[in-house]
Formats: sequence, C-alpha cells, structure tokens
Amino acid sequence: MRLRDKINEDVKEAMKAKDAKKRDALRLLMSAFKQIEVDERKELSDEDVIKIIQQQIKRRDDAAEQYKNAGREELMQVELDEIAYYQEYLPAQLSDDELTLALKEIIAKVGASTIKDIGKVMGAANKELSGKADGKRINECAKTLLS
Repeated sequence: MRLRDKINEDVKEAMKAKDAKKRDALRLLMSAFKQIEVDERKELSDEDVIKIIQQQIKRRDDAAEQYKNAGREELMQVELDEIAYYQEYLPAQLSDDELTLALKEIIAKVGASTIKDIGKVMGAANKELSGKADGKRINECAKTLLS
C-alpha cells in the first residue's frame, strides 16, 4: 500500500472515531499533497510524500517555537500534536550512534578531512540519509566529526 493511500485510510478512520484533531491534521497533510500535484502536474511517489511530510513537520516545529516564545502554550501544543501525527508516517529515524557511523562512512567516501568539506559531506548525506535523519541533526553531527 502506498504511503499516501495509508494516510487517506487513516483520515477515514479518524472520522469514524470522531478524532477531530487527527482528522484535521491529516487533511492538512493531504491538502499539501494535492497542492504539489496540481502545481507540478505529477503524481507523488512515496519519496515525494516523505519529503512533504518532513517539510510540514519543519513548518510545525518552527510555528511551535514561535508560539512558545510568544507565550501561547495552547497553540504550541496544537502544532506539537500535528508533528506527532505526521511522524508516524516517516521511516524510523537513525539513533545518534547509527548517524555517526553512517556519516563516518560518507566522510570517507567523499574524502572530506576538514570543516571546509562540509558541503560535499552534506550533499552526499542528504541523498543517502533522506527521511532517516533530520538535516539539522546531520549537519551538527558532520560538523562535530570534521572539526
């Protein structure tokens, strides 16, 4: 079953269960999928869906941070709840040890030795670890390994 189909089924289940928060969060996600399909005139693959989910999580995370800084705890919680719903559809995230090991292999592959080579490492790491680790985590770990 395609990831998008699973999300659509989960929307229906949330409707049956009268779980308005989950239903609304997943509908927003489906809306983002539809927008990309219309704009780019293409059918989304599972990889595209995962990228969109990651983008939506990043947006919600940024919004939650803004709400926290503004003292709007109730709105921050709404964003955090949506993030939790979305993360169910992402592949399992790498642990810190697994990420470090994968980055060491990538660094050896691209021949990076100093912090100046971070661009090469990030390019290869983002392709290889897409969906398995957040870009921010990859960057911080790579900087630590190269310095």
